[in-house]
Amino acid sequence: MTVLKDHPRPDATSASGRPRTLVVGAGVAGRALARDLAAAPEFGLEPVGFLDDDPAKQGTSDIPVLGTLDQLTEVARTHDVAVVVLAIPRLEPAVFRKVAAAAAAAGVRVRYLPSFVAALERTVVGSDMRWLDVGRLIGRDEIHVASAEAGAIIEGRCVLVTGAGGSIGSELCRQVFGFGPRRLIMLDHDESNLHRLQLELWGDGLLDNDDCVVADIRDRARIDQIFAEARPDVVFHAAAHKHLPLLERHPCEAVKSNVRGTENVLWAAIRHKAERFILISTDKAADPSSVLGASKRLAEILVQQEAGTHTRMASVRFGNVLGSRGSLLTVLAEQIRSGVPMTVTHPDMTRFFMTIEEAAGLVVEAARLAQDGEIFVLDMGEPVRIVDIVHEFARLMHTPNVNIQFTGMRNGEKLTETLFSEHERPVLTEHPRIYQTDGDALIPGFRRLLRGLYDAATSNDPEEVRGHLRRLLPDYQPSATDVPALAAPYADDY
Repeated sequence: MTVLKDHPRPDATSASGRPRTLVVGAGVAGRALARDLAAAPEFGLEPVGFLDDDPAKQGTSDIPVLGTLDQLTEVARTHDVAVVVLAIPRLEPAVFRKVAAAAAAAGVRVRYLPSFVAALERTVVGSDMRWLDVGRLIGRDEIHVASAEAGAIIEGRCVLVTGAGGSIGSELCRQVFGFGPRRLIMLDHDESNLHRLQLELWGDGLLDNDDCVVADIRDRARIDQIFAEARPDVVFHAAAHKHLPLLERHPCEAVKSNVRGTENVLWAAIRHKAERFILISTDKAADPSSVLGASKRLAEILVQQEAGTHTRMASVRFGNVLGSRGSLLTVLAEQIRSGVPMTVTHPDMTRFFMTIEEAAGLVVEAARLAQDGEIFVLDMGEPVRIVDIVHEFARLMHTPNVNIQFTGMRNGEKLTETLFSEHERPVLTEHPRIYQTDGDALIPGFRRLLRGLYDAATSNDPEEVRGHLRRLLPDYQPSATDVPALAAPYADDY
């Protein structure tokens, strides 16, 4: 695959290389935060101005008040801002929603001080706004990618996101919210995740409207009921089981959610005349060696099979995202806090990485390009050795004497991932970060074999499920890797 080199937006980065930042709130908390950020480059943000509705408020001697909260979008664009920090304790929910939406519409990221700062009424310090230099971890700069053209397919429409409480689903909701949909329906089977997301987007967590929907994508009748009532125009299908080792042990559950659940949502979208349906896939679907990869490849095939209706549809395939729940960085951070060795599967294992913001933004861009069941593949740059990320992350966290424990590869894992199978040909689309491929041809009797797979999963027969996966996907080559762990932790001698 041709690799395109990323460059940071030149209009959003200061001469120091730090993202230009607006601080919303020129009160005591905002001024203290701005002073710390300006004086401490390691916090990673450079404040260029304040926003505040109180005309009596003045900035510091070097950082002016540039406008009111209502002028956020205009000020952000005029002053080439990349990040907005909310520094007003006890900000009213309605104002919070308005500011967050305006920031998203301007294409900037939002950070805010934790509420406990106000509760403790202590002096605000820059460490409350820690900024992780992701570019140093993945070897390239993170970029913001959701364009106004992509936003045009969302503005004024009803958008439904499945798996809304998950990492990718919640970031999709944030970006969709910023483009001004007529309605954003957030569907998840976990009410706790929905509560957290509503609190973040709307500033309250009352769960008292029809836009937070508790439902299981495995329940076809329930999904059809939701579509019949809401009539969504755009559907982002992010709900899935995704943890590879668990799905190796429980393949029936992978089929029930990742394959049949996808079919249920896709069927409802077509039946109720949605304009667009976008499946979130994974690089593990290319030449799959795991149940996870096989189940997501079958989901891609289902989308391809239903192409040609009034619903424009596509799958979007990408690799690992940094910052998601249970992802590499969250695990490493917890291991640092606990003082235990940092675990890595194998010293030579590589993966493709991008941030959640990048991935979700490119998914929205791919939705604009969707037509007839395409498989879109995101350009993720060069693969990165996981052990190198561990070393760099430890340095960023000021933990110089890190120990690494190699645990050994698990069943279904690959030493190196690929974004395309051996039989797929990448074709560059009109977007420089999105490729397209058509996938492999279907085998004869696909639908009959798929029914057999569903029956085996319903019967909770793991071996029968694995057998059907092999018959459905000739390129599915289950790996049973047994690479032993090292006997002792590996000392960081870099």
